[in-house]
Amino acid sequence: MACAGCGTGVEGKPSGCKSNGGCSTGGCNRLNVFDWLSNIPLGDSLAPFDIIEVSFNNGSRKDFFRNVTKQHLDKGEMVTVEGVSGFDVGTVSLTGELVKLQMKKRRAEDTPEIKKVLRRSSNDDLQRMADNKAREKDALIKSRAIARNLGLEMKLAEVEIQADGRKATFFYTADDRVDFRELIKVYASEFRAKVEMRQIGARQEAGKVGGIGSCGRELCCSTWLSDFKSVNTTAARYQNLSINQAKLSGQCGRLKCCLNYELDTYLDALKEFPEDADTIETSSGVANLQKRDIFKSLMWYSYEGSNKQYPLTITRVKEIRQLNRQGIKPEELKAVEVVTAKPKEADLGFADVVGQISLKSLEKTVQKRKQKDKDRQKQQKATDQQQKQGGHPKNEPKQEQKSAQQRHERHERHHPDRKNKQEGRGGGGNQQRQGQGQQGGQPKQGREQQPRQEQGPKPQNQGQGGQPKQDRRPPRHKPRPKPDNNNKG
Repeated sequence: MACAGCGTGVEGKPSGCKSNGGCSTGGCNRLNVFDWLSNIPLGDSLAPFDIIEVSFNNGSRKDFFRNVTKQHLDKGEMVTVEGVSGFDVGTVSLTGELVKLQMKKRRAEDTPEIKKVLRRSSNDDLQRMADNKAREKDALIKSRAIARNLGLEMKLAEVEIQADGRKATFFYTADDRVDFRELIKVYASEFRAKVEMRQIGARQEAGKVGGIGSCGRELCCSTWLSDFKSVNTTAARYQNLSINQAKLSGQCGRLKCCLNYELDTYLDALKEFPEDADTIETSSGVANLQKRDIFKSLMWYSYEGSNKQYPLTITRVKEIRQLNRQGIKPEELKAVEVVTAKPKEADLGFADVVGQISLKSLEKTVQKRKQKDKDRQKQQKATDQQQKQGGHPKNEPKQEQKSAQQRHERHERHHPDRKNKQEGRGGGGNQQRQGQGQQGGQPKQGREQQPRQEQGPKPQNQGQGGQPKQDRRPPRHKPRPKPDNNNKG
């Protein structure tokens, strides 16, 4: 999970975030160590420790080298060191006094046989290393095919080629001993390099491959865990975990290393529980221990032939055990009521309304449209029936006639000038309109047709439809005459 700015600058010096390869993400170098003594100056009489720790292949392998050049090397710098019949290029992972502790931890001794640091890596060294590192993926695929053809029961996990290309190290896992004498000869002729076979365990293989664990974080063995301790199912039993091999196993196929992380805490908590309390006796019978709740300090018992469990406190169990030693059987267990007090969730006003949302405005529009369609269909059916009977369809239904008449009256009130114009043109305009409405044919269906029919007189067709309808509108009141000021007195 390295930052995007990490990289190597001129002459092997680190660039990017300027943390010298020791950023807190841990992605710049796996299994790195925080040098908390880096900013603490040494005394004048003390010289810095001349051995440094160098990591190879992004931290998957580390080794110690002596700095004979006495150069000041920072963490993250690329250095060229002695290799097998050549040189190798690595990254400085640790310097100073903490190297002594790392050597003691790995049981490495300060002897004259320790290999030396040759120089800071040049551009030629880095280019040559990059070319040889690009061959590792193809070499891993070819080596697996060769081992399969020879019928060897082994699994190759990683291939590491030295920076100068003169040596190739093959890391493999196997359950039994493997006779790879013939395999080495084939590898040496195929890759034209000195071959070294190194067997590793399943946990080391997972650390080299890497991955994401069931907890959602990067594997511990590939980030910080270097010491692998034995893990057994007893640790799961102490923590009241179900013995499920699929859930307790990691990506390496072994029991998870994190089962040991909290084991000491559980062992300290179990010291408060009585050890000889597997069975207790009461007047109702013998109760057997079912489980221990370490977090709530409770012990659960059940009677023989019953599935009901009774939670008891540690103090009550000790009292019953003391009475049983005296030959006394208590009448009842005095179980504790376990209340699961869950915190009340605040009602934020959210609800699952999928499929329940109704927009009233849309519903009203749909209802109006449906009602109009129904009315239009009814009107069409009535017209069709009248045509089949041979008669003429009525001009409008009674309700439609009343509504049209009311609209006409409102129109006349708001537009008196238009009525005067029509009266000036001819008094038969109204009769013409009425006579035209009684013509045979389809009835009116829209409101917009009414104003069009009122614009001027049209030819009279009263003879076709019959007698015109009488005008039932109330007569308009004549305006009062203005008083004549000249007739005063």
